[in-house]
Amino acid sequence: MVVWLRHGLVLDGLAVPIVLAPLAGGPSTPELTAAVSKAGGFGFLAAGYLAAPALAERLERTRTLTDAPIGVNLFVPGTPAPPQAVDAYAARLADDARQAGVELGGAGFDDDDWAAKLELLIATPVAVVLFTFGCPEPEVIDRFHNAGSEVWVTVTRPGEARLAVDAGADALVVQGAEAGGHRASFRDDPAEDVTGGIGLLSLLQLVRAQADIPLVATGGIATGAAIAAVLVAGAAAAQLGTAFLGCPEAGTAVVYRQALADNAPTAMTRAFTGRLARGIRNRFLDRYSAAAPVAYPELHHLTAPLRQAGRAAGDAGLVNLWAGQTYELGRQLPAGQLVRALAEEARAALQHAGEQLSPSADAASEEKDSGAERP
Repeated sequence: MVVWLRHGLVLDGLAVPIVLAPLAGGPSTPELTAAVSKAGGFGFLAAGYLAAPALAERLERTRTLTDAPIGVNLFVPGTPAPPQAVDAYAARLADDARQAGVELGGAGFDDDDWAAKLELLIATPVAVVLFTFGCPEPEVIDRFHNAGSEVWVTVTRPGEARLAVDAGADALVVQGAEAGGHRASFRDDPAEDVTGGIGLLSLLQLVRAQADIPLVATGGIATGAAIAAVLVAGAAAAQLGTAFLGCPEAGTAVVYRQALADNAPTAMTRAFTGRLARGIRNRFLDRYSAAAPVAYPELHHLTAPLRQAGRAAGDAGLVNLWAGQTYELGRQLPAGQLVRALAEEARAALQHAGEQLSPSADAASEEKDSGAERP
């Protein structure tokens, strides 16, 4: 069994072992990030889909709201998709675009301003830089270490965890298949869709058995009891995303908030962005998931005008409604209040679990068993 080695990281100084997931694409705001960190948790600011200057503005705003540690999430660039696959998919969407009164977006490949954002975060360091969709080269990790930042990497499989540890990551965000939004796999391979991914508790055990760095658990965590469960399973903290979408500080669109109040099932899809993600089932997801190719971020750019039209018109059927499997348990509370409520629930759950395994409970069980053996 691998022993968990403590390294004096940000996680060790948290008053509450709750991490705000990055929530790229709209819900992430400086106000939300700051509120979670001020409440004793740790807030991430999403850099995904932002150019470096826009990220710099959001960082500056967040730093005016709190002096508590914060983190930034970066998307590791992939590779371009075959243009013919993207063109064929665009042809399928043409009727929806006409009905919505918009033109489809330019489906070009880009690296999400990768190099510029790296330089920005080296020059103006944050406490943690979290990488998603892959692991940066050891040289990149070394640069962040030299700048004073920790490096965390999101993983979805034990093999990815081994690569991240070998590259020098300080902590791993272990993402279970229950998670909402994009699956953070290093490689989006349709051949693996049949497995359905690895559930969080299973993945935590598998990664904990081989990794000697702290783990942050994420995926389907919506209650204090679930936070307690992942802490017992070996996580140093729980990362929640969907649970914070209903907070007033979040930039969640009105049509999105309305969908979160419903109870429709979730499903995995590439229909909106060309990368596997979990969202609430709607018209667009059901109609186009089977036809969508692996083409990220090309499809993200292609469908952007449609999604924007859906948000503007209140048409949830056109919007990517990213949500984890437990989204129905979400609460509409200010972020700081939600952090405190979840922490109190987790403490109560851990106390209850301890009582279930207390010596008095064992003695009572033994007495019951011995009594049952009497004639």
